[in-house]
Amino acid sequence: MLKMGIVGMANVGKSSTFNLISKQSVPAENFPFCTIDPNHAIVKVPDARFDYLVNIFKPKSVKPSVLSITDIAGLVRGASEGFGLGNEFLGHIQGVDGLYQVVRAFTNDKILHTEGEMDPIRDLDIISQELVAKDLQFVSKRLQELSRKIPRYEASKNSSQEAQDNIVLHQALQKTEKLLENKKWAKVGSFTNQEQIQLDRIQLLTNKPSVYLVNLSQGDFNKHKQGQDFQFKKEIEKWIGQQQLIYYSVEGGTDQTVLDKIINAGYDLLGLQRFFTVGTDEVRSWIIKKNIKAPQAAAVIHTDFEKNFISAEVLSFEKFKALGDKAKDVYERRFSKEGKDYVVKDGDIVHFNLKKMK
Repeated sequence: MLKMGIVGMANVGKSSTFNLISKQSVPAENFPFCTIDPNHAIVKVPDARFDYLVNIFKPKSVKPSVLSITDIAGLVRGASEGFGLGNEFLGHIQGVDGLYQVVRAFTNDKILHTEGEMDPIRDLDIISQELVAKDLQFVSKRLQELSRKIPRYEASKNSSQEAQDNIVLHQALQKTEKLLENKKWAKVGSFTNQEQIQLDRIQLLTNKPSVYLVNLSQGDFNKHKQGQDFQFKKEIEKWIGQQQLIYYSVEGGTDQTVLDKIINAGYDLLGLQRFFTVGTDEVRSWIIKKNIKAPQAAAVIHTDFEKNFISAEVLSFEKFKALGDKAKDVYERRFSKEGKDYVVKDGDIVHFNLKKMK
């Protein structure tokens, strides 16, 4: 299961955000390090299409798509050097696939900030710099190790898969080191497909995609909804640029629409999509990566399904819904038969035909 991690400076509303999203009670006291061990939640990914199918089939079992979300201890300046709970914080980040970065843009004298006054741009800079610094430490050390290995590969004409992978990784890390030295994240670099594969394997912190969640006061959130400016708005949007940004307010409780948007943003960030299996026994939403072919999608249900795949019977959700009240009775006659090269699309209703398994 793919995971999103909620990160941010201490006392920015991070754990309260986690509480809103997951409805799970976790510590959220006014203390910088109240979240020492990461808190985990499995949350339903909102999907009106799935709800529609459940309403039509009224199945005995309902299994929606879910996303794993981890609340990670608050970061402070110097985390890359082990200050505060820096080592634990950075270790927990390494275990997730994408990041929700919570940014504080509200003032409250009762909620202390470890840096003194509230300044979202400073906080964004600190988080970015700490992750860059930690990655630079790791990359420099790894480059030293590889620099000793590669001459030995060349001298012995070693063409093993390990040697080839390490040569590609060495090339990728040389590019990455230059990026990090210039305070840039690894994910903005230009890499070959093979280099990117090797980088993904070592889980660099700055190679992870991010959604930025800006926590506003209730008053500023109301201004945002009305299209009005508020303090730091222009500066925040300039800093974040083309990356995904969601405004919300812990103080105001945040309505379900915004919470759904946050969950779906994490889901989309990880490059995921859904297909459905339906019937009166069960309606289920299955998670796959985008651009997956039918046999690999079948393997999500059971690993043996891929090697025993014959064909897939497919109907898009849109075509199913267009059938109206009669959909439940006639949808199977509207399936199209697809082969092993069919790329499963988001929202497909699929039935797999398989060889008889021993």
